[in-house]
Amino acid sequence: MASAPQANLPVFYQDLMPLNSRDHASWHSRTTDRAPWLAGFHAVPLTVEEFPMAARNFPIIFSSGENPVPLALMGLNEGVNVFVDGEGQVADNIYLPAYVRRYPFLLAKLSPESEELSLCFDPTTDLVGEFTEGQPLFDGDQPSESTKAVLGFCEQFEQAGMKSQAFMDELAKHKLLMDGELAIQQEGVEQPFVYRGFQMVNQEALRELRGDVLRTWNQNGLLPLIFAHLFSLDLIREIFGRQVQQGKGPVVAPAA
Repeated sequence: MASAPQANLPVFYQDLMPLNSRDHASWHSRTTDRAPWLAGFHAVPLTVEEFPMAARNFPIIFSSGENPVPLALMGLNEGVNVFVDGEGQVADNIYLPAYVRRYPFLLAKLSPESEELSLCFDPTTDLVGEFTEGQPLFDGDQPSESTKAVLGFCEQFEQAGMKSQAFMDELAKHKLLMDGELAIQQEGVEQPFVYRGFQMVNQEALRELRGDVLRTWNQNGLLPLIFAHLFSLDLIREIFGRQVQQGKGPVVAPAA
């Protein structure tokens, strides 16, 4: 039962193992109302289809680097998530990104040469195993209805990922992304806290776009996604306030 070789594991995943009826015929999966794997992450991958829901709770930003991806910002500092406590309890009435809900499963290539994606899981989790509670993963040598539902969800996630890549390609094509910077002035602190290391849509470049491009984006739904991102940035100060309230705010550097 060796794990599939993975050089760079996705966020959350400690290991990956292909699911199969030979090794996991009697295994079960169980649900949970907690997400301890999420607690130490301040940014979570997001698909563009989720922008309208996620923008109600989180700032939507884009990662830095050559191949940026959309991210839901759940904290401003590394290792801080203001929506999940130390026990993994998620705050009520927030949108939980599909990337989080997918765990511990995902679709992955079993070898770099393969074109086929296989359903895999993180074997280090306690949500899948040789226990008797929860839903069986297999019905004989065939996937159970529960596993078929998981597979369907993962397939939908992959399709949403391709749409997200197309969205990012459009932003890159028209050079709309810029390095982001935000300064937050906390009461009683002389110097503002400055946050960098992310990208955002350049509104000046957006205003300069040709009318036919904007019209096309309005018709195919890309323009509302951009506005959802821009409007959501106002929530960054709310995230900062949550950090301070929870005692997770940034530490003020001592005066020289």
